[in-house]
Amino acid sequence: MPMPNESRDAMLSQTPNGASLSACAQRLRVVDLGSMPYAEAFELQRLWHEAVLALRDTENAQCVGALLFVEHDPPVITISRRPGVRDHLTASDEQLQRAGVTVSETDRGGDITYHGPGQLVVYLIVDLQRLGQNLHAYMRMLESIVIGVCARFGVTGERDDAATGVWVDGAKVCAMGVRVRRWVTMHGLALNVDPEMSHFDLIVPCGLAGRGVTSLRRLLGDAAPGMDAVKSAIVAEFQAVVEAGLDRGD
Repeated sequence: MPMPNESRDAMLSQTPNGASLSACAQRLRVVDLGSMPYAEAFELQRLWHEAVLALRDTENAQCVGALLFVEHDPPVITISRRPGVRDHLTASDEQLQRAGVTVSETDRGGDITYHGPGQLVVYLIVDLQRLGQNLHAYMRMLESIVIGVCARFGVTGERDDAATGVWVDGAKVCAMGVRVRRWVTMHGLALNVDPEMSHFDLIVPCGLAGRGVTSLRRLLGDAAPGMDAVKSAIVAEFQAVVEAGLDRGD
């Protein structure tokens, strides 16, 4: 599937709506936002959520939603609204300033996490009704997609029954957190391709004390894939799932 690359300026000047999505013949609209601050990307998520939801009032059964790629710059630590999560921010204000890392509250599920350059964040704005999935099945689907992506590059990713995400030898390579409103998803996953790993020391990642974090670069060294290769792999894995689901009539 070809992957359209819409410029940041074009995306910011365009307000997605049901009509624009309905005119798209693709089952999954793919948008590469490039590098973007967290708040800016969140606003785009909100607009796409409205657009995908509006599709329910159309006869277009093709498009299930949108997949947004982004790397967050400046780097940001996001904190969910779950009680006690802020305790997992271990860095002082001075340490954060020295590292150039900001902090933002988020409405996704999960705990605390880090986003920055070299980490591929994938925001999935999809209609679970059109996919025929509940939230549990959707989270397992995301894990399967990332495990498939890792396998394409020779990395064996695994689930952990006690913690959402994808792990390699006990270290998390991909964090996940979502929000569902009216059965349309927001947020998604963050795959560590080649981020600044020292920034994870500023938090207790995902609130899991004693659990490590890794990246494709740390696992594969010079054989690690570039960001474009990882994006293409995610599109291929996700599109295969979407095609299979719709072909079954889910």
